[in-house]
Amino acid sequence: MKLGPVAMAAWLLVGAGPAPPGRSVPVPSTLTVRPLRVDALRAGIAYGPHRDGQRPGERPPSREQVREDLRLIAKRWPLIRLYGSAEVAPTVLDLIHEQRLDIGVLLGVSIVAEDRRDSSGRVLAMLPQAAADNRREIEAAVTLARRYPTIVRALVMGNETQVFWAAGRVPTPQLIGSIREVRGRVDQPVTTGDDFAYWENPDSRALAAEVDFVMVHLHPLWNGSQLDTAVSWVARHWSAVTATHSGRTVIIGETGWATRRNDQGDQGKYMKGVLGEAEQARYLADLERWIGQARVPTLVFEAFDENWKGGSDAADVEKHWGVYRADRTPKLAARPVP
Repeated sequence: MKLGPVAMAAWLLVGAGPAPPGRSVPVPSTLTVRPLRVDALRAGIAYGPHRDGQRPGERPPSREQVREDLRLIAKRWPLIRLYGSAEVAPTVLDLIHEQRLDIGVLLGVSIVAEDRRDSSGRVLAMLPQAAADNRREIEAAVTLARRYPTIVRALVMGNETQVFWAAGRVPTPQLIGSIREVRGRVDQPVTTGDDFAYWENPDSRALAAEVDFVMVHLHPLWNGSQLDTAVSWVARHWSAVTATHSGRTVIIGETGWATRRNDQGDQGKYMKGVLGEAEQARYLADLERWIGQARVPTLVFEAFDENWKGGSDAADVEKHWGVYRADRTPKLAARPVP
């Protein structure tokens, strides 16, 4: 039986139980999957709140600055993804609640390795400060999920901690332990976000069996795509991850198109597509059309440029993924259609 688009959209939204006939077979697991309730027809967006002169762990944005950001976001995106719980997230969630904004939140929980290991995996030293930081994040996330049960739609434990190229890798048993703990203390679905290169590997199935849905990062720009083939690249790899994790809902946790880069190092080596505001607007328009057809919950990376990221070069690509500039003026992709 082949499902129509409306029926398939409904299945993606609830994410529970076996997949429809002819689509896939559930992964054997004792996990009772919790439904992810998000709009599969409209993109959400990743939100990093730090402006020029601010950065995580140092000077945070003011409450009024966060309020301004959320008002901009609420005009277009019904869902945001945060990457940490202990610093700015309490302000974000409180303002969404206070202002009665129609914004759901995928709440990030920043997780780092709690030990240092050699190349063979042997533990060389324990890292008590890392463990304390993880505990602070977990407790903050649990508190916020319980306080705002209808706003927090899911919790995302860790970000790109398993893929082979990640600088901040976390041992899989540690990550699974954190996922199990948090999932036992909240009612929302729980997952982790990682690159397609990890989720396409069958070895990722053990971790996938611990989460309520799979969150994959798909960046065609970092993988050599030209603009004309970028969305088809996303579709192809989303399908590959879905095939690897039969019966599981797979959402796109990050995808985007930067507006500037330098030509040094990995940026010059891997990025072959043309960058610019017009190209970003074209990619996001093409992506939105695909979302409407495929009914895949998707988050764009990202709302605002973050100049604290990357190196000292002002052209470093990590600073230029936003659809708004760091001063909150809109790029072409964020301007209203005349």
